[in-house]
Amino acid sequence: MYPEYLVAPMRQELVDAGFEELKTPEAVDQAIASEGTVFVVVNSVCGCAAANARPAAKAAVKNEKHPAKLVTVFAGMETDAVNTARNYMLPYPPSSPAMALFKDGKLVHMIERHMIEGRPAQMIADNLVAAFDEYC
Repeated sequence: MYPEYLVAPMRQELVDAGFEELKTPEAVDQAIASEGTVFVVVNSVCGCAAANARPAAKAAVKNEKHPAKLVTVFAGMETDAVNTARNYMLPYPPSSPAMALFKDGKLVHMIERHMIEGRPAQMIADNLVAAFDEYC
């Protein structure tokens, strides 16, 4: 676990962009199982989350077609909530940061850490926008 003062600005970055923080397994279950589209960002303290993942997520959700629900969990903090979210992302292995799009409770698009590292935020956002255009 990281000190809360360290992760607070990283959490707030997504909250300010319209994401709801999920801190319990029950909240994760309820969000992902909801009808419609849900975009889940597994947030992280790492550099690729700061430089690539969060900027990409924030840019993508500005698309005309975007998920009905935007949620986030924070790796290294609310472990049970993060593990619950990652269980929905199977068969993909746990990674952070990561981004997943669900439709009616089913995983339809996944971006793992290895697809985030070393890639420009706009490239990741374009990938997300294509998924939003298809599923939302």
